Amino acid sequence: MNYRGCKRRVAPELTEPAPRNLANSEKNTEIRGGRKEEILGTLVGWLMRGWAKTLRVQIDDRCGVTLPNSQLPPVIYAMWHNRIFTIPPIWARTSGRFRRAAVLTSASKDGTILARAMEVFQLQSVRGSSSRRAVAALIGMRRTLKEGIDICITPDGPRGPKYSFHPGIIKLAESSRAPIVAVHAAYSSAWRLKTWDMLVIPKPFSKVTVIFDEILVIPSKLDDAAFVTQLENVKSILLTGVDDA
Repeated sequence: MNYRGCKRRVAPELTEPAPRNLANSEKNTEIRGGRKEEILGTLVGWLMRGWAKTLRVQIDDRCGVTLPNSQLPPVIYAMWHNRIFTIPPIWARTSGRFRRAAVLTSASKDGTILARAMEVFQLQSVRGSSSRRAVAALIGMRRTLKEGIDICITPDGPRGPKYSFHPGIIKLAESSRAPIVAVHAAYSSAWRLKTWDMLVIPKPFSKVTVIFDEILVIPSKLDDAAFVTQLENVKSILLTGVDDA
């Protein structure tokens, strides 16, 4: 892979593999949600798009992902679930002009709403979560990365707890060799909803700073201890700048 011109965080390569299962089974593999959720999701997406146009946005790109001539291969974006209202419309106005991306969304009705909302920003969806369709989702994300499409994951989604860290993103990075880019959002003024993730809604005409962090390359063939170390490392990076952890 070509990382020329990109800042990178590199962990030491280890040699002994250790198997890890993302889910015990693939029960309840159907994707839920119907026409009502699809319409609601589209409306939510357009609301997000209109809302984002009122914001004063500052971009801090530390890996070159927003540059038209970036040499960065397909990446795995990692961001907290409560930033989901802000980052997709801003991504569409920056990286989305010349990069393709897909979002991991749950197979539930809420996941259908989110998937349709993401379509407004030309974001595809891979359906699944740590509790339902986990293996299918992992296979789908690896296939998507091979097709040259970025993947976006919220490690604490879809049900939390807030700022918890499910291991799937590390497993995906380890097996696909795709680098992780942590995405941060800081707000000059915002509301926090009384949802499980305390969803952040920036106030109209406020300032939002979005940081695309340095790339993080996860070594392959991690043993269990190294796997946990990488997980804690990425979690620590994502928590940088979070004021309510």
